[in-house]
Amino acid sequence: MSTITLTTWSLEMTSPADLVPAAPAGPEISIARAEVPSPEFSRFLYASVGGDIHWTDRLALTRAQWVEQLGRPGVETWVAYDRGTPAGYVELDPQDDGVVEIMYFGLLPDFRGRRIGGHLLSVGIARAWSLAERWPELEPTRRVWVHTCSQDGPTAMSNYQRRGFKIFKTETESKVDTPTPGPWPGA
Repeated sequence: MSTITLTTWSLEMTSPADLVPAAPAGPEISIARAEVPSPEFSRFLYASVGGDIHWTDRLALTRAQWVEQLGRPGVETWVAYDRGTPAGYVELDPQDDGVVEIMYFGLLPDFRGRRIGGHLLSVGIARAWSLAERWPELEPTRRVWVHTCSQDGPTAMSNYQRRGFKIFKTETESKVDTPTPGPWPGA
């Protein structure tokens, strides 16, 4: 079995003024919050976006575990649509002390390279900064962070940095090189 060196970068914003929004992607693109938590829909987004870039940590979760994760106060899923078809998503995960993690962000493969990602990320970051307005039991956001790795899409890091994120931690590790799971077995 061969191994690879995996680099993971953690990036942060400490002020809403740090956000450098991307231009809107076009009139055919809309972004809406999935206000009713749906494990099936979230798993579809997760597997479809991450299937070719080694997202595997949630694939083994039970439906009950998905319900628990999505039902926590402040967890939000924002979905980009291209003329009604899901194109990508951003999942916000509130943490202690006014910290919000962009837990997952990405586009389905057919929608990459069309300037949707910068717009979706901009909206997701803005919604992270305003999370306590929709969830009054949460502290106001004072920090937004995200992590990306060397197995993510080739434009992920540059998109985060263009939006105003700054690297605060870099980690490397050796990892067994495994094939991507695809959006479904055999894909």
